[in-house]
Amino acid sequence: MDTKLVKMAIEARGNAYAPYSGFYVGAALLAEDGSVYTGCNIENASFGGTVCAERCALFKAVSDGKRGFKAIAVAGGKGEVALTPPCGICRQVLSEHCDPSMAVLMAKDGEGTYFKTTLGELLPLGFGAEALGTKGENHERS
Repeated sequence: MDTKLVKMAIEARGNAYAPYSGFYVGAALLAEDGSVYTGCNIENASFGGTVCAERCALFKAVSDGKRGFKAIAVAGGKGEVALTPPCGICRQVLSEHCDPSMAVLMAKDGEGTYFKTTLGELLPLGFGAEALGTKGENHERS
């Protein structure tokens, strides 16, 4: 499934809107039920209005009622040279909805070569609902 998810992220990258940075990113998020949600970065002239591919995919999934996730693949950057890890904001947002053991696949090129790690390795000692003394609503609604 990892290879398929990486290919879907590479494909989603083709929908990115990045006229300012030229940094095109795609993501594919695997839900626990096997469904996959893709996203791409969408820039805005105000820059603060820009949304990353990972958050785009996650927000689509959550808005469809999904709460559990197994893996996310990210493909992006300028050209096909290096892997693109999720930015700090994406790591924080993913940590709200995903287990630290969730696989994070970062594509290195358009051929599907990737590096695999976990969300917890990317965001050690992350800030979450526990720090606020709540359980949060990251997986179920009451």
